[in-house]
Amino acid sequence: GPPGGHTQDGGQDTSFRWQCVEQPIGKLLFRRFLEGAPGFAAAGALWAELEAFEQCEEAERAKMANQLRGRFFTPGGAEHCSFLSASATAPPTG
Repeated sequence: GPPGGHTQDGGQDTSFRWQCVEQPIGKLLFRRFLEGAPGFAAAGALWAELEAFEQCEEAERAKMANQLRGRFFTPGGAEHCSFLSASATAPPTG
């Protein structure tokens, strides 16, 4: 391999997190892609709701978490994100 172990693309710069989460334009385009794709619309909506959840007041969090759980994590629901694992959607403990 190359000396020093450097990758040609600069390493992290091409990572999903950098391109689709940390870069505003990449994030916007990726969200638009999700919202416009039939199989991924629920994922796009979930992402938007999770960002709103992170911004909301502490007092609102329990209520909002329950709404999110009912909307996205309930099998049979219109926006059920079935691709999420059971551990990812489990209520937090403690």
